[in-house]
Amino acid sequence: MTRIMVVANQTLGCPELEGALAPYLEGGSAELVLVAPITAIEGEQQWDYPPIDRYIPSPEQIAHALAAARLEHELERLRSLGASVQGEVVDHDPVGRVRELLSESAFDEVVVCTLPTRLSRWLRIDLPGRLAKAATVPVRHVPGSAGPSL
Repeated sequence: MTRIMVVANQTLGCPELEGALAPYLEGGSAELVLVAPITAIEGEQQWDYPPIDRYIPSPEQIAHALAAARLEHELERLRSLGASVQGEVVDHDPVGRVRELLSESAFDEVVVCTLPTRLSRWLRIDLPGRLAKAATVPVRHVPGSAGPSL
């Protein structure tokens, strides 16, 4: 069975990622593992200024909730197509977790789907290149558009 790891968050469910995964889904003999890193939020120190007297979730909590909702939506969609798929939400820099997953289990490929160059923080920090250095399997970069809204 072919095992593919997909690293994506805001691009989950986008047409470009769907196209990249289509060959694996057609045969029905692939297992997908989705890794959804939370979005890093800048300016967290200024999130609650001026301070108010009520609970406000932290930017990290909000980013985690959004990533989890996108991931759940995509897991349901892929399962409805008959795919064997699982996934998890991880820290905003997924290199360490990807390395752990690769050491725990055999994968045939890692697919990293990013937003376009002008919008992608992941490309600014060279996430596809960093994952390629950390991985023992091929890493394919798929530039994509924003996935479906929640």
